[in-house]
Amino acid sequence: MKNTFGNNISVTIFGESHGEAIGAVVDGLTPGIEVDEEFIKHQLNLRRPSGSISTSRQESDPFNIVSGVYNGKTTGTPIAIIIPNENTKSKDYESMKYLLRPGHADYTAYEKYHGFQDTRGGGHFSGRITAPLVAAGAIIISALRKKGIYIGTHIKKCAGISDADFSDNLKDEILKLSNSEFAVLDNSAEDKMKEAILNAKSKGDSVGGILETAILGVPAGVGEPWFDSVESMLSHILFGIPAIKGVEFGKGFEMADMTGSQANDAFYTENGKVYTKTNSNGGINGGITNGMPIIFRCAVKPTPTIFVEQDTVSIDTMTNTKIKPEGRHDPAIIHRARVVADSVSAIVIADMLATKYGTDYLGDIK
Repeated sequence: MKNTFGNNISVTIFGESHGEAIGAVVDGLTPGIEVDEEFIKHQLNLRRPSGSISTSRQESDPFNIVSGVYNGKTTGTPIAIIIPNENTKSKDYESMKYLLRPGHADYTAYEKYHGFQDTRGGGHFSGRITAPLVAAGAIIISALRKKGIYIGTHIKKCAGISDADFSDNLKDEILKLSNSEFAVLDNSAEDKMKEAILNAKSKGDSVGGILETAILGVPAGVGEPWFDSVESMLSHILFGIPAIKGVEFGKGFEMADMTGSQANDAFYTENGKVYTKTNSNGGINGGITNGMPIIFRCAVKPTPTIFVEQDTVSIDTMTNTKIKPEGRHDPAIIHRARVVADSVSAIVIADMLATKYGTDYLGDIK
């Protein structure tokens, strides 16, 4: 299995949804980076379920950093973070052990691992495994902010209801989002989205949407064409988040209906720096950052576990049957996934900065 991402700064994830614990190992971080455990807790809180629009499975995520940090700062050696699993109800999955849940990785995991995979709660394929990614990402987000780099994600669309667009006041908007339990820019959109989620839940169904992320402050010249371009590396890790089914940068697919004169971002200079008048390309040209904000969107599919009867196969007997899952599930995961998008984006940006400037770039080493 390929559970490690990164070149100079890497993150390895491990664990299963109903196993004893899940975790991450971060390798390559320079020594001397401050590790703010309260900020890690804050980020994990943003990922956890909240209220009636989320699953009733509650996890307090009491993480334990067992290596790589001493006196509150990174030592430069691998950082191991372990998060115990709590409040598991594995019996909810016993009756479905051989039933292939539509939209899940049950069948593909069975084919790859020959039936030896942990089937409880999705096992290693569960969104639960994003918790250690968020914990690891929190350490990196803090380090990036000290370099003037800010990352924020909002729910651009959920169940067909749209949020406002990012504005020129990007830093303030990112900081607002980082403290928002339900990350929207237009507060009036929150109630409408939540109502749509609850409406789907009342029918035993689920909804998806679109996340939009902005990364502010990355200097021009970062990226490794052809195959480690900024788009390539971000897309690589973003598609590792469960339920992400599409990624676009800048105007993305909208560019297919534009002319070159509409799609091009004209340059201008001011106070010795180069800027673009528009940002249709999302801050990236030729796979390399141009100094403008990096903007991208992710399509998030509806939660695949729904309380509606569906056709399936019982893999042990190879017979056609029906499935109507039991257990605790989210009618939407988009509001929880946005902090995961922030976290994995931070991992990529840190790794690419280390490629260009060296691994000491994020530290305060004199």
